[in-house]
Amino acid sequence: MVTKDQIWEWLEEVSDPEIPVLSVVDLGVVRDASFEENYWSITITPTYSGCPAMQVMEYDIKAKLKEKGIEYVKVRTVLSPAWTTDWLSDKGKFKLREYGIAPPENEVDKSVLFAEPTMVPCPKCNSRNTRMVSQFGSTACKAHYQCNECQEPFDYFKCLK
Repeated sequence: MVTKDQIWEWLEEVSDPEIPVLSVVDLGVVRDASFEENYWSITITPTYSGCPAMQVMEYDIKAKLKEKGIEYVKVRTVLSPAWTTDWLSDKGKFKLREYGIAPPENEVDKSVLFAEPTMVPCPKCNSRNTRMVSQFGSTACKAHYQCNECQEPFDYFKCLK
C-alpha cells in the first residue's frame, strides 16, 4: 500500500510548468492528498483563478502518479481559501532566488496608492537598489524589475495575501 508520505514525495517531482525549478509542492498549489475508496484524491488551489498552468499541473500530477503505479487519481481544484504567497515553501523561495526570480517580500505592494515602493533585493547581487520596470512580468503573478547596481533585469514573484 502506498502511503500519503510517498504520494507527497512523488508530487515533489512534479514541476510547475511556468517556473520549472519549483515543484507544485514548493509552490504551495497542492493542498492535500488523501485515499478515498479506491483512488487517490489530490486537492490543488491555483495561484490565481485564471492561471493557465493549472490544466498542465493536473495532467502532470496524474502522469507522475501513474508512472509510479497509481492508476486511479482524481485531481480536485478548490478556490477557497485563495492561494497566497505564504504557501510558498522556504525551499521554493530559495529555488526562486537561485533561478533569478526574486521571491515575495511578505508584504502586498500598495506603493501605487499609499507608500514608497517595495524594495525588492536583486537575486543576482542581492542589492536592494532596484526599481520596478513594469507591474507585469513574464506571467501575471510576477512583476518586472531591474537592479540599479548590476543592471540585471529580473522577475519578482508578487506577494499575494
